Amino acid sequence: MPYKTFEEYNMKITDEVRDRYKQIITELGEDADREGLIKTPERAAKAMQFLTQGYYQDASAIMKSAMFKESYNEMVIVKDIELYSLCEHHILPFFGKAHIAYIPDGYIVGLSKLPRVVDVFARRLQVQERLTHDILECINETLKPKGVAVVIEASHMCMMMRGVQKQNSVTTTSGFRGQFEKIETRNEFLKLISSDLT
Repeated sequence: MPYKTFEEYNMKITDEVRDRYKQIITELGEDADREGLIKTPERAAKAMQFLTQGYYQDASAIMKSAMFKESYNEMVIVKDIELYSLCEHHILPFFGKAHIAYIPDGYIVGLSKLPRVVDVFARRLQVQERLTHDILECINETLKPKGVAVVIEASHMCMMMRGVQKQNSVTTTSGFRGQFEKIETRNEFLKLISSDLT
């Protein structure tokens, strides 16, 4: 990381990235000083700062802040978690939803922490495959459940706006650990979220 803390990043990025955006706009042939564009470099810098703040967040620490001893040992599912990320190949958005399940082994986690884990990893330059893996491994290593499953469905603007220009394509990725590697447990999870899968 070029900055040690998010606070340092927060102080530095606006000026540095703003100037780079202004240069890009100028090199594209636009007048970066005209009324409609004069504040665009600063807005774009702040937007990029927000969309990449996951580099300065600790998903494991977020989960540990709300882990509770509990004897419940059945499947827990949080589905339809909205996600927005940036494709690392073109820095264009991809967006969709994540479905997460885990089977506790002595500990449960506050339900709001699972969407926050999704956000931490989504707010980085990503590919969907790695995003799925990052979420899965964070939950598995931090909560240490009997099993964890992650399914992500997303639409990629790099496929929709450019390149092949396929507006209706949806990419689905999945990952399974522990008891979810057993076909019967995996099928139960997939059946419970199947009404949401396209």
